[in-house]
Amino acid sequence: MTPEPIALLFPGQGTQKQGMGEPWQETGAWAVVETVSEQSGQDVAELLLHADAERLRRTDLAQLAVFTVAVMAFEEADRAGLTAGAPVAACAGHSLGEYAALVAAGALGLADAAGLVAVRGRAMREAAELSDGTMGVLVGAPLPAVETLVEDARQAGHRVWVANVNAPGQVVLSGSADGVAAAAAEAPGIGAKLISVPVGGAFHSPYMAPAAGRLRAALTGVGFAPVHTPVVANVDARPHASGDDWPDLMGRQLVSPVLWEAGVRTLVGPLGCRRLIELGPGRTLAGMVRRITPETEVLSVDSPEALAAAAPALQAARG
Repeated sequence: MTPEPIALLFPGQGTQKQGMGEPWQETGAWAVVETVSEQSGQDVAELLLHADAERLRRTDLAQLAVFTVAVMAFEEADRAGLTAGAPVAACAGHSLGEYAALVAAGALGLADAAGLVAVRGRAMREAAELSDGTMGVLVGAPLPAVETLVEDARQAGHRVWVANVNAPGQVVLSGSADGVAAAAAEAPGIGAKLISVPVGGAFHSPYMAPAAGRLRAALTGVGFAPVHTPVVANVDARPHASGDDWPDLMGRQLVSPVLWEAGVRTLVGPLGCRRLIELGPGRTLAGMVRRITPETEVLSVDSPEALAAAAPALQAARG
């Protein structure tokens, strides 16, 4: 039996939690922590083992923690042969997760990726401090209705944008506190409700323009592999297999919507992936995938125990 192609998925900010590094501390992948610490100037081991929930809500620290665990999960899965014999057709990551996806795809080395994550997190945090930006999840309405609601709100003078299209009936809005509140007030009119997201800024919106500028500067001179395993980008939901594409895509990502639903459809449609493996903290992406494409198998590897549990399923799939 010919093995079916798989895709590797990596989660983003919001999946962090206290003690998130403990399951990986005794694995060979723990060496990732030292590299990320050196490149970021942060004690990442302390973040992963001892930082409380309040500290981990800080944008720059949350991003370092999630990125590190995602890469550790990938390295340990690779070491365990989780994908051996099953062709990895593509990788994808949700927002921050795109950086771990680029490492897994061979597009970017760990040290370079860690340095960029550190710059990105600090720049986003500082850009957020310049405004009253916030975010909220609009649930229960189709995307065209949400887009109309947001456009009407902007026509009325409010600063609000679509930030993430995660799954059917789940769209994240980003903008000023007043703008998101205005959208929430109109949400019942399209059969939806808005749930506040406790984040420190209006991410994936024009409010992040200062951060995008700093990230683009940091990208100058970073060495991307000229050819690599395709990564489906957030900004256009298309697979990119050339390192030349990424400096532009990564800069645009900070001020553009994350097209996650469309990206998953690219993975299971044109790229033919029949199994998706989520690597990193939590199981948020698996929940989204099940809403987008219920017929597609998705496995979550958020601990060494989950890695061991996933192995038989993939062995059976390989025949």
